[in-house]
Amino acid sequence: MALFIASLNSGSNGNCYYVGNKQEAVLIDAGISCRETEKRMLRLGLSIKKVKAVFISHEHSDHINGLPVLARKHQLPVYITHLTRPCVKLEGDDYTLLHFNAFEPVAIGEMQIIPFPKMHDAVDPFSFVITYNNLKIGVFTDIGVVCNHVRAYFAQCHAVFLEANYDEEMLEKGNYPYHLKNRIRGGSGHISNKQALDLFVNHRNKHLSHLILSHLSKNNNKPELVEAIFKEQANETNIIVASRYQESMVYKIDGELGTDKLTSPFSIANSYQTNLFT
Repeated sequence: MALFIASLNSGSNGNCYYVGNKQEAVLIDAGISCRETEKRMLRLGLSIKKVKAVFISHEHSDHINGLPVLARKHQLPVYITHLTRPCVKLEGDDYTLLHFNAFEPVAIGEMQIIPFPKMHDAVDPFSFVITYNNLKIGVFTDIGVVCNHVRAYFAQCHAVFLEANYDEEMLEKGNYPYHLKNRIRGGSGHISNKQALDLFVNHRNKHLSHLILSHLSKNNNKPELVEAIFKEQANETNIIVASRYQESMVYKIDGELGTDKLTSPFSIANSYQTNLFT
């Protein structure tokens, strides 16, 4: 009775996250092309036929670039807010558009997706918690500031995709213009490594088995830096840094701590192909 999660891409060049059980799955955002989404899922042994819906967090291009083709080709329902909908170019009658509201769970098979509002410079931005069989997976990126909603839901999760966008010193000393630096760190952009680490250290629960650090800045952060500072505080939580260039492994979340449980493309064929990945 586990959940399986993967980052298909994470960063300002495109964001897409997979969460599913053995029967169904959802994608959170569709910021890479349909073709690339298909290729990366295929390499992981994940079947697009298992995906039953796409949830859109907000209208920025790195979260929706691949949506029109993906939704049309695979006839995927798109869950989006009333305010975000006009900002996304889905034209014609080829799409099933459904709206969600803050804190109202959406049932996708046996999973429930709980949306909650966040701070970000978008029209109506949301983050999500996916629940199944008492397991909870959070997708918390583009959150601007660690608000009370983020703290409360983070404390419930067994695994989280958590933004760690920038190193404060690298941003300050970097070549971004001053207005862009202030946009990033001003409370409606992104959170820093330090802010993410504070959330992790002070608000994780004892069942948090996987922390996937996400949406790292290409210019103002380094994967090895992020990994090092979080592993110092990890205890039994597995620390993974999501890439802006390729997919992660598939991680099995079953509520237990200890040795990292990941499903490689090689073990898929032997262990899960019949039920999960076909």
